[in-house]
Amino acid sequence: MRITIGSLVASAVLGLSLGACVQPNDGPHELARVLPKADDVKIQLPDSAAQNAFAVGDIATWYVATRDVTRTLNGGTAYVLILVHTIVLFPPTSHDGATYVWGPHHEPLDPAEWRLSVTELADGTYDWKLDGRNLTVEDAAFETLIAGNANGDGTGDFTLDFDAAERVNPIDNDGRGLVAVDYDIGARRLDMTIDSVEDVNGTPTDVHFDYAYAEGADRSGDMVFTILADTDDPGTAKEEATLRSRWLATGAGRADIRLRNGDLDAEVTASECWSTMFRRTYYADSAAWLPTEGDTAGCAFADSDLP
Repeated sequence: MRITIGSLVASAVLGLSLGACVQPNDGPHELARVLPKADDVKIQLPDSAAQNAFAVGDIATWYVATRDVTRTLNGGTAYVLILVHTIVLFPPTSHDGATYVWGPHHEPLDPAEWRLSVTELADGTYDWKLDGRNLTVEDAAFETLIAGNANGDGTGDFTLDFDAAERVNPIDNDGRGLVAVDYDIGARRLDMTIDSVEDVNGTPTDVHFDYAYAEGADRSGDMVFTILADTDDPGTAKEEATLRSRWLATGAGRADIRLRNGDLDAEVTASECWSTMFRRTYYADSAAWLPTEGDTAGCAFADSDLP
């Protein structure tokens, strides 16, 4: 999975914020107070820089996989929130009633220009969108790359369009697909659906991802990540792979994995537990991929409880 909108965001931030700097500064837009900052939806996972291995006492393999997934998805979310927060720190270029516009602006060497529009709705929420226009194509129209809604109560959503990003700036973007994000800061919840095109088994393939993250008041966590794609050779049917990871505030946790459907002959499950030092204390799987090790008595969670 490639979240390549980072380059788009970087250039949009630079172009829009520098362009806005030359105007009198009347303070940040109200959106700066209602849109969550990147840290507000940051996925809190107990950290360790060590590499994974495959035996009791080594760093847990699926702890590392969980950490990698959360870092990737958190990064994509943070890009968008950093973008909007950076822009709205400056006064808008223009406004018409309840709609404020930043831009369009671009740097001299940018192949695209950008504008951010924010509209205050009657219910007190804000619709916002980032549009881009390809400057290498004559008379190209603006397209919406990112669009969202923000509420002062800490809830909101936004959608990223990678296909539009590539049309607007094919030099810096090569992703395909859509990402939909829904968040609730008070409940410490972040949900994503991702429809993408990936190179699976050497062939461009439609891939669907579902992601759900919830954080407890004590910084414990629960993450479910599901992939639906053709991952098995031979065959063309889509398999479903689910990873659920849960961890305590101490860092100790458990991951459970399930592979099923598609061209698989049978459902396969695996479980791994790790200690407060992120080291494997238990492992077992139903396909004899690796030997069973350790004791479930040391698991932070007794049951797999896969959704």
